[in-house]
Amino acid sequence: MKLATLGAALGATLVLAVAVFFGGCAAITQKAPVTGRSQLILIGEDKEKELGLSEADNILKNSKLSTDKALTERVVNVGKRIVAASEDAKAYAWDFYVLEDSTINAFALPGGKVFFYTGILKIMANDDQIASVMGHEIAHVLARHGAERISQQQLAGFGGELLSAALKVPAKYQSAYQTAYGAAANVGVILPYSRKHESEADAIGVELMYKAGYNPNEAVKFWKTMAAQGGGKSPEFLSTHPSDSRRINDIEARIKKLK
Repeated sequence: MKLATLGAALGATLVLAVAVFFGGCAAITQKAPVTGRSQLILIGEDKEKELGLSEADNILKNSKLSTDKALTERVVNVGKRIVAASEDAKAYAWDFYVLEDSTINAFALPGGKVFFYTGILKIMANDDQIASVMGHEIAHVLARHGAERISQQQLAGFGGELLSAALKVPAKYQSAYQTAYGAAANVGVILPYSRKHESEADAIGVELMYKAGYNPNEAVKFWKTMAAQGGGKSPEFLSTHPSDSRRINDIEARIKKLK
């Protein structure tokens, strides 16, 4: 069966998976902050936080914290200021860390643990640019993107089993089918949702930094700096992030709405 056919069948299959798997209980639904996007989440918030805290412990045990106290203090202060500007953020126990690593990246874990690498801080011109990334990472936590991704992967896996049974795939072709279905699910559902999460975190993050008193125009400058870093990049439809140009255009549009 062609990937296109599997991809087309995927949406209906996941709906069926929800109906069968959750027939006797209600799935968790919520609205994402700022954007109001409807979300289907199948993992409880306590479990989500537990997973985040466990991973944070692993990272702290196996990573080196920056010894630059002034730099760490800047990051912590920006984080606290953004959290203070958000009612939703007060439900989490936030901690902000700077890891000694040349990687140009930052990330947040469910539960409120936020990590910046020294590599990304070196290309940030000011605290407003730190706030642009801090707002983005805090937004991932507030919108429960981690729990939503886990839920999507659970449904995609369960949906593959249902579709295989419905199509009566012969046993000798099961391995090839699972490989093809996995590719269809990844490109058709999981990656697009990743890009959606990144774009949503940008939108929420811009609003958070704006409410906290930071200049949102610095977010545009920062992402242009990031785009200039270059390097080999996958086509947008095979990437977990929007293209640089799309991300910048979307942020500029969001800033216009703020003003």
